[in-house]
Amino acid sequence: MKQVGVIGAGVMGEALIAALISYGVSPQSIVISEKRKDRADELIARYGIRVADLSANVAKADALLLVVKPQDMTAVLEEIKGSINTSALVITFAAGKKIAFIEAGLGTSNPVVRVMPNTPTMVGAGMAAVSLGLGVSAEQNAFVMGFLAATGKVIQVSEDLQDAVTATSGSGPAYFFRFVEAMVAGAKSLGLSDADATTLTVQTIVGAAKLLGESGKSATTLRENVTSPNGTTAAALASFESDQIGEIIASAMKAARDRSQELA
Repeated sequence: MKQVGVIGAGVMGEALIAALISYGVSPQSIVISEKRKDRADELIARYGIRVADLSANVAKADALLLVVKPQDMTAVLEEIKGSINTSALVITFAAGKKIAFIEAGLGTSNPVVRVMPNTPTMVGAGMAAVSLGLGVSAEQNAFVMGFLAATGKVIQVSEDLQDAVTATSGSGPAYFFRFVEAMVAGAKSLGLSDADATTLTVQTIVGAAKLLGESGKSATTLRENVTSPNGTTAAALASFESDQIGEIIASAMKAARDRSQELA
């Protein structure tokens, strides 16, 4: 890619810029369009990338990353459709917005890839799911899968599964953070200080995640290994089950999936 344009220079946009550079894209080949001069200057100083106005950027980009909010996508497509390089690969990161929506908004024949990332992308531990539109070449696919691998892990799914991906990995970090909040609060209610409750909870969660990721064992096996019959862990898990934790989580994920569909 001679030039990669990035539209949307927020936290996720910055994480993707870092991934592109890690993948091997020259910083001088990465061009952002950012209205906030202080933010543009910050990223230029940090990464050595370039900045250009929107029309000039999209006219020259061989790949264009649309890292904007779903509610802003229509306006962005309207603004760029008259000047976009018609052979450029368009990569959209907006939740709920289908490939057909991007294609219709542009009114061009640009190949489109839809990606659902998540916030751990910011620390190189992200999870991304990719869906390909018509006309995406093998080389373009390899480029997308390659630079996203620099953000963590990446898989390819059919587009009809993207709403399920959104409910699983896209929104999933927030479920985790909410559980941590509740666990810290529970520890404090048992008498621990805020600092100790936070340290105990966060390290326990981080350690459990590392064990799950590196042990090669399933979550079910690891749960069974730590649960002695009639022990303390068994008592806690029995409380979870009596409160129907499985149904609670399934209902929450369905709500996220349904909202993703509504955003289409």
